Amino acid sequence: MAELRPSGAPGPAAPPAPGPTAPPAFASLFPPGLHAIYGECRRLYPDQPNPLQVTAIVKYWLGGPDPLDYVSMYRNMGSPSANIPEHWHYISFGLSDLYGDNRVHEFTGTDGPSGFGFELTFRLKRETGESAPPTWPAELMQGLARYVFQSENTFCSGDHVSWHSPLDNSESRIQHMLLTEDPQMQPVQTPFGVVTFLQIVGVCTEELHAAQQWNGQGILELLRTVPVAGGPWLITDMRRGETIFEIDPHLQERVDKGIETDGSNLSGVSAKCAWDDLSRPPEDDEDSRSICIGTQPRRLSGKDTEQIRETLRRGLEINSKPVLPPINPQRQNGLTHDRAPSRKDSLESDSSTAIIPHELIRTRQLESVHLKFNQESGALIPLCLRGRLLHGRHFTYKSITGDMAITFVSTGVEGAFATEEHPYAAHGPWLQILLTEEFVEKMLEDLEDLTSPEEFKLPKEYSWPEKKLKVSILPDVVFDSPLH
Repeated sequence: MAELRPSGAPGPAAPPAPGPTAPPAFASLFPPGLHAIYGECRRLYPDQPNPLQVTAIVKYWLGGPDPLDYVSMYRNMGSPSANIPEHWHYISFGLSDLYGDNRVHEFTGTDGPSGFGFELTFRLKRETGESAPPTWPAELMQGLARYVFQSENTFCSGDHVSWHSPLDNSESRIQHMLLTEDPQMQPVQTPFGVVTFLQIVGVCTEELHAAQQWNGQGILELLRTVPVAGGPWLITDMRRGETIFEIDPHLQERVDKGIETDGSNLSGVSAKCAWDDLSRPPEDDEDSRSICIGTQPRRLSGKDTEQIRETLRRGLEINSKPVLPPINPQRQNGLTHDRAPSRKDSLESDSSTAIIPHELIRTRQLESVHLKFNQESGALIPLCLRGRLLHGRHFTYKSITGDMAITFVSTGVEGAFATEEHPYAAHGPWLQILLTEEFVEKMLEDLEDLTSPEEFKLPKEYSWPEKKLKVSILPDVVFDSPLH
């Protein structure tokens, strides 16, 4: 639950926002991380020292449901000469470390990220006659913050969020989000680390699909060229009724060319999926398939988890040779190596490392496998094949209903434990499938109807007996059962 008040209003949950000229005695009592971010807000809005603020009544660190302590709302006049309309500017407080006393985030030093390393912003076009900012964006930001806190997955510029609902609960076509750097907010060095500002950009379903098939940064650049779809500052207009491809049909050609040239930057998704080892009898519980019915399921080891996490991150590195990082306990990627060691990695089970020592899990070569996806996940298989594998890359499905993963790899990916000689290989519940270019082309032909999933009924099955591979598209309810 939250309440709306000016940030300078009295109350135990929202002390007044000090600017650079705040009395030293007061500033010393004010949370230093919060003070540092307020300083950046005051730089941008010197004439709005006490903006309206949505405040969590019960703070997250006191057991409340909302991770963000505050969301401040500013009136931005834009720049008519530059096609930047007047809008409301929302800024979150809570994904970074505001307090430095370990009540929410573990303090790990001043050189790395503060908390999760970022705060969210959002720019909403101001409607004519609107005298106060709508508060629904604050709840939207709380929803994204809950996802970050619960999953330990952080966001970066170019990421997309499939929301599947109008952002303001209206009838709007703006039902998904992309993330980009805020065009005005500068990174802040706080006493507890660095904070950057990621801006939410509302998009239509067709624009989300284009971002998935190509890349988020490319679609953001196209949105910047269309004033009514965002313009230079990527301002969301919930009343926009047309996609950028309807406004300018030539933009679809740019996307198609980008997909053909670059492939997709989407390296993996959390999904409803499962796999079975068909080469072993179901009653063989010893070292058998990944989904164990009626027994404690084997979990991803900490090192497997680390490699899958690095796989997803490195999928964005399109200019280097695709490599699956070696199973190694040391973090290798600059995006994540400064994360507090107590945090749960984004793909790690709470008890994963305690189930079975990593060294005792041998890689198994499988003769035949059965892959299972729900409809939404299955619709991404053509993207996985055309946008990733045909460009020499890899793509990972991480189950959201069980502790397992499926990674498709091409023959050009180094470091995979699946090989051309043994294309199906498992390391505990992590399955890798190596597909040759010839087989990928064949699969794309056979899976063509997945691009129009509304035209077929579930369940749907595809089979390649000569490759001993079967793929099933199943209703969501199958994955919600305890058997999965």
